[in-house]
Amino acid sequence: MANRLTQIATRTGDDGTTGLGDGTRVPKDHLRVDAMGHVDELNSSLGVILAEPLPADVRELLVVIQHELFNLGGELSIPGYQLLEDEAVARLDEALDRYNTALPRLKEFILPAGTRSAALAHVSRTVARRAERAVVALAAQEAVNAAPRQYLNRLSDLLFVLARVLNRANLDGLGGDDVYWRSEKLARSND
Repeated sequence: MANRLTQIATRTGDDGTTGLGDGTRVPKDHLRVDAMGHVDELNSSLGVILAEPLPADVRELLVVIQHELFNLGGELSIPGYQLLEDEAVARLDEALDRYNTALPRLKEFILPAGTRSAALAHVSRTVARRAERAVVALAAQEAVNAAPRQYLNRLSDLLFVLARVLNRANLDGLGGDDVYWRSEKLARSND
């Protein structure tokens, strides 16, 4: 991996290019840079969730995920390199099973709403889906390991489940349940 940054404003990107971890320069709108940017945005959005009151186990999990997303971004920055381990995907699968088992079964669609921490988890879920689409687009053009795509897919599912968990956590006195979508058209057709 390349040297760590010692200077932030290098001015080398003023020409519309950026350096990858292997030293290659590519345009800033390159698919690889786009995917890296979406993963970085996802990591930042998890940082916003972490600024909220959270159950200790959720906080601990999100911190681990932030480190794994940093690895994922590093992997994307170096074509042909692997930093994200398969165990990271397995860890998300385990967390999905653990948290989803404790939730009531969904019978209706839910809205991305509820408590502030749950709503932020929903925003992060949508950012994870966008990052996943960016990685898929990159993989259609260049070789990309399977783990980054799988990880982002599982993470978006986990963030949906964690939003439901956070709506029930009642840490801010507003918790209780999911916010269910009500279709006026369906309601009329059931009358």
